[in-house]
Amino acid sequence: MQAATHTGFIVAAYAVAFGVFGGLLAWVMADYRAQLRNLAELEKQGITRRSASARAEPEMRQAKEDA
Repeated sequence: MQAATHTGFIVAAYAVAFGVFGGLLAWVMADYRAQLRNLAELEKQGITRRSASARAEPEMRQAKEDA
């Protein structure tokens, strides 16, 4: 059977692919947490996002209309 000679390569390729995917996933999760910490620190200092008030106003209007 010819496929048996390539089994090692196939397993190694899948292992590398899963390793790369897992590494990228871990990196994105760590960066997300770091960004949340940075944002919390800025908000603690009194620095807010410019888009925060723009988003809140339409939501408040919608809540008033629904009530």
